[in-house]
Amino acid sequence: MHQSATIKDVALKAGCGVATVSRVLNNTGSASPEMRIRVAAAVKELDFQFSEVGRSLQSSTTRTIGFVVPSIANPVYADALQGAQEILTCSGYQMLLICTNYSPESELSAIRTLISKQVAGIVLTVSDAERSEGLSIIRNRGLPHCLLYNNAPVSHESWSVDDKAAAARVAQAFSENLHNQTGFLALNFNKSDRARQRYEGYCVGCKARGMKKPQLLEISEDFEDLTMKLKLFLSENPSITGIFASNDFLALAIVRSARKLALNVPRDLSIIGFDGIDVGLMVEPTLATIVTEPKMLGAGAGRTVLSFINKTEVPKPPSADQTFNFRAGGSLAYLGAESSDDGKITPFPSSFDPTN
Repeated sequence: MHQSATIKDVALKAGCGVATVSRVLNNTGSASPEMRIRVAAAVKELDFQFSEVGRSLQSSTTRTIGFVVPSIANPVYADALQGAQEILTCSGYQMLLICTNYSPESELSAIRTLISKQVAGIVLTVSDAERSEGLSIIRNRGLPHCLLYNNAPVSHESWSVDDKAAAARVAQAFSENLHNQTGFLALNFNKSDRARQRYEGYCVGCKARGMKKPQLLEISEDFEDLTMKLKLFLSENPSITGIFASNDFLALAIVRSARKLALNVPRDLSIIGFDGIDVGLMVEPTLATIVTEPKMLGAGAGRTVLSFINKTEVPKPPSADQTFNFRAGGSLAYLGAESSDDGKITPFPSSFDPTN
């Protein structure tokens, strides 16, 4: 059986000491250009693979970055992961992904697991950045980290969207299309501080434009009984003509549920999402939404963690107006004269029951 080459074999082949080979392969310390060429040639000829286990035993850390997100079923987080991976891989780091399924308990467990594996740093999205126990543990240990999509509390770095400003832009879009009474659909706020901040920004935006306060519908992440919950929600709030969903997945789910209830989107109910995932352009009607830049945010978070590890200048996150833009879509309708009755928007009838 062929025996794998060791670092001593590389040193012997290159005509130098083991310490020199280690410096070259780890890119630490000095080595002449000629020596680097000789080491690289020896590594290639011997097909030498540097042991990450051995390296971690020597340094008490690994060249691994933890990546903690609620889910990669949502393309936003998958795109952010890709953005971070491109940056970290080029710097010689691998990534360890853990999905928490929007569970604060799983989030804490994930962080403890990554710490036990001696990761060099962590990029993470937490349920609530202000109250996260896991985030406190990371900070107290001085572990390099950067938040992703969470607005950063004091002493933390973050690459995120200005959720409140983006939500206010949604209020503007509804107002410009004459929607006065709208709803807000979100995951339970205790599992997503992003949803809560978007609701707060939306309420402020609606008030500023003279719209009625949006009615809130919170649901679990599995969308269980969404169609029946929507039916009850609209029956209790018959004047609602539009719904702002806190992410595009929810928006597409509500479009589907509306159709099951024999409602036409956008004629009977306008929908606006948040994130700008590509599938929103592939459905009919196309989805009106807030578009974000997840790859850019993921890459920025990755660069930030590397700057903490390497003790270099921390990259500056983009300004608020660079983190989002509004994309018009077919799911948002203008409420013209045909939708009005004596100057008032025609509400859903109290007898509304599309199941009959």
